[in-house]
Amino acid sequence: MPARRSPHIPRLGGIERYVLVQQLKSLGVALAVISALVMLIDFVEVSRGVGSAQDLSAVRIFGLVLLKSPSVIVQLMPFVFLFGTLSAFISLNRRSELIAMRAAGVSAWRFVLPAAGMAFVLGVLTVTVLGPLASAGDGLWQRERARISGTAPGGDPKEAIWLREGDDQRQMIIRAGQQDRANARLLNVSFFIYTTAPGGGRTFSERIDAKSASLNAGAWRLTDAVGAQIGQRAVTYSSLTLVSSLADEEAFDRFARPQSTPFWSLPNQISRIENAGFTSTAYRLRFQQLLATPLVFAAMSILAAAFSLRLMRLGDLARMSVSAVVLGFAFFFLNQFSSAMGSAEVVAPFVAAWLPPVLTALAAFTLLFYTEDG
Repeated sequence: MPARRSPHIPRLGGIERYVLVQQLKSLGVALAVISALVMLIDFVEVSRGVGSAQDLSAVRIFGLVLLKSPSVIVQLMPFVFLFGTLSAFISLNRRSELIAMRAAGVSAWRFVLPAAGMAFVLGVLTVTVLGPLASAGDGLWQRERARISGTAPGGDPKEAIWLREGDDQRQMIIRAGQQDRANARLLNVSFFIYTTAPGGGRTFSERIDAKSASLNAGAWRLTDAVGAQIGQRAVTYSSLTLVSSLADEEAFDRFARPQSTPFWSLPNQISRIENAGFTSTAYRLRFQQLLATPLVFAAMSILAAAFSLRLMRLGDLARMSVSAVVLGFAFFFLNQFSSAMGSAEVVAPFVAAWLPPVLTALAAFTLLFYTEDG
């Protein structure tokens, strides 16, 4: 029997591989420059803030910077792809390699789309691998700064705090007059307990006041507590245990910031926040923005490549380079404005997260269609 042919799988040719290699080199340079600037700014900021207050050594400050900077660098990654791709194609244009490719009948789509595809893949890796590492580092930075300064990440340790937790059957509102982080306790605590009816309505059922409360292994442990239910006499307890749905550190740190929550933990975090009765808008917005990140990277690459093609035809290097940078910053401000609208619940988190990258991608494709096909 004749050998069965395997289905044809398109492979990158020599031109595409060459362009991708040049793009990767430029992306590495752009990432190095932006990372150096971010770390320098963070070093000065930490030195003037935590470092000056506690007289930390330069090595210690640099260690804190290594925890703090990655989350900022990840947020600036769209500019890495904008500047890196623009630099790569400008270099090809200056060496007349783009002219040679076009003279040989090579379509711009042949090397622009692989570049965008690589940006998309790198975006997926950033969200699933680098992003969680940066989020973990940001969380460590928040806790380390709080430990060094002797305050809680959420605010003044002497300030009263409010917590809320529960499930479908019971909700608890917790007020603590003070928090003792050294001994992992909440002081002068009041628990307001509500029961949930089958129709969804909540009815106040009991109040418990305690001298202190500690959270450990999924339970609140109260000391010197006094509880009173509606229509009954108060009962005194030397110690009392209440089941809790909070993690051990959340009594002090509250819920982690959206930027400090890894991508893989966001769905569970959103569920826990909503079960506790809080709004999860900021976390839903963050989750949708992470999902849209690969599209952002691809759109930035197409936008930069499209401007580089116009350089070859118009010969106006400076003006077109500035135009690409201006559009990149326009996307950044549009993304920030859309995020603010989403956080304020003016628009849905899905719309706030996906609208800027979709508009940027449409603008990039429009420019590339106009440049390539007229």
